[in-house]
Formats: sequence, structure tokens, C-alpha cells
Amino acid sequence: MAESESGADKSEEPTSKRLEEARKKGQIARSKELNTLAVTFAGAAALLIFGAQLGNAMLGLMHGNFSLPREVLQDEGAMARQLLSSGMHALIALQPFLIVLLVASIIGPIALGGWLFSGEALLPKFSRMNPLEGLKRMFSAKALVELLKALAKFVLILLVALAVLSADQDDLLAIASEPVESAIMHSMMVVGRSLLWLACGLILIAAVDVPFQLWDTKQKLMMTKQEVRDEYKDSEGKPEVKSKIRQLQRQMAERRMMQQVPEADVVITNPTHFAVALKYDPSKGNAPMLLAKGGDFLALKIREIAQEHQVTLLESPGLARAVYYSTEVDQEIPAGLYLAVAQVLAYVYQLKQYRAGKGKRPGPLPDLPIPPDLRRDE
Repeated sequence: MAESESGADKSEEPTSKRLEEARKKGQIARSKELNTLAVTFAGAAALLIFGAQLGNAMLGLMHGNFSLPREVLQDEGAMARQLLSSGMHALIALQPFLIVLLVASIIGPIALGGWLFSGEALLPKFSRMNPLEGLKRMFSAKALVELLKALAKFVLILLVALAVLSADQDDLLAIASEPVESAIMHSMMVVGRSLLWLACGLILIAAVDVPFQLWDTKQKLMMTKQEVRDEYKDSEGKPEVKSKIRQLQRQMAERRMMQQVPEADVVITNPTHFAVALKYDPSKGNAPMLLAKGGDFLALKIREIAQEHQVTLLESPGLARAVYYSTEVDQEIPAGLYLAVAQVLAYVYQLKQYRAGKGKRPGPLPDLPIPPDLRRDE
């Protein structure tokens, strides 16, 4: 089990946040052996596929450069042009082979850990310039593993190379007695086949290195219980910060609520502890909606705003408490309060008609029917 710098056991799996931060820093599993295998295997396949084409191109270059006319040999400028032309032809001939190697060199690294470009990984780390840290890395367990891996790779490749040379001994000896044209083609096939066998030997090394790199990267990212708790605390936010955010959100909601009070049809009060502002829009056909509600200081502010904008104020302690506790702001009142609120709105309409000189003065507001399940006593 890994240990942190403080000595605590890293017994916890890395969290998603830890993995994301590590990826941004370029701390992901990478296998050099897998990259080597991809490039070697691709090179062998490219030689077997494009070997004949490459051999013919090289053969043509040899014919062209070893059979120059006398005037070209005596022209100093012609030699430079000949060299440039030969280089261009060689590059064109090698182009398919180089493209295959380029693709393999890209696929190899991203096969393990995916595509990643990290600017932080490119930044210089001055801690690596410390000689003591360098000595620690030289004699660390990872350095020992790398040494053993290099020795195993050397021995394995050596054995594969000896086996390939032994198997291809007759072909190699036969090349010496063949004409130049057939010798070039034959040698291309032998080199491609030999390289393919060497790549097969690298499969064993990559099969061991890839799981080790995955395990080693995971061990480096393991966390202590305290680190998990600290990360959770940071992600959730400090209590005082969360409290401040809730306070600001509450203040914003209160300001938005107060801006809606002038639009209300009626404000029902307790009369001092609670105040609720209701609005009914018959064109929408919905139930009355609660625009604002508050207790104590907020109730006082709602009453003040209502008086400033000539919104009708009515005292109905039971209905005010029922609406306050059963309905949230910007929501419709429950069905159980429809009848009581309808009587209030009818009373407000009669009161407005009387003030406009179009009707009689309404009597006192009658007792309102409030269901027992919605009643709230102070």
C-alpha cells in the first residue's frame, strides 16, 4: 500500500476530480514499450508491403547515379543538381514507409491513456535539477524495475535475433550470389520478415509493461482518507461561504418578490406577523397565484409597498397563515383554498366598485371556509 509524504496510508481510490486534475498535468499511464512495439510492427509491415516498390526506386537511383554521361561529370553545377534530384526521388520513394511510421508513432502513445496535450507537463520543474533528488530517482524502486526491464528486453531481443538469423541463414547467404536487382528485392523481404519477428518479441515486453504502467499510475494517484475529506470539503464549499451564498440568494429572491407586490390584486395580512400578496388573471384561467409572502419584517415591507401602490389590504389571519404555509412564491394556491380566495377577490372587486362610485359599500369580510388540513394556528 502506498504512503503519502506525511506517512499516512493511501488506501482510497482516486476520485474523479483527482483523475481529472492528474490528466490536466499530464499524469496518465504511458508505455514506451507499447510505443516501440507499434513503430516496429508498423515498420515491418510497411517493408513487407512497400518493400518491392522501395527496392525498385532505390535500384533506379543506383542506375541513374552510376551511369552518368561524361558532360555531367565535368559540370560542377550538374553534380549538385543530381544530388538534389536523387534526394527528392529517395524521399518520394520513402514517403509511404515514413507515413506508416508517423501514424504508428501517433497511435502508439494514445493507445494507452488517450489523446492528451498538457501545457503543465511542458513547464520546467526545478526540483529535477536537485542532485539529491536525482540520486534518489537513480536508486529508487522504479529505477530498479526499469533496469530489470531493459535487461529482460535485451535478452529477449537477442534470443529472437539469434533465432531469426539462424532461420534466415540460407537466405542471407543466397543474397550474396544473386544479381543486384533480385538481391535488393530479396534483402527487403528478409529485413521486413526479420523485423516482424522482432516486433513479435516486443509483444511479450509490452504485455508486461502496460499492466505495470497502469498499476503504477494508479498507485501514484491513490489518496489518503484525509485527502478525500479535504477534497469533499473543497468541492462542497466552506460552511461560511455556503452561508454567505445562501444569504445573497435569499436577498435576491426577496428583492424580486418585492418587485411583484404592486402587481397583486390583494394583500392578506395576519395583521402583523404574516402578509401574502395574491393575483388572479382570469384571461389565463388558472388559479390565483402567490406573488409574495413574508413574516414580521418582510410582512411589514409588503404592507408598505402595497399601500404605496394602492393595493387593497385585507385582514384575515386564518387565510394569511394558510396561504403562507401551504404555497410557495410564484405558485398557485392549493385547491382547498379556492373558495376562500374567491370570496376575498369578490370582496375586493365590490370594494373597488364602491370606491369608483359604482356600487354600495360592502359589509365586513365574512368568515372564510378554510379546510382543517390547511389551517395553521399561531
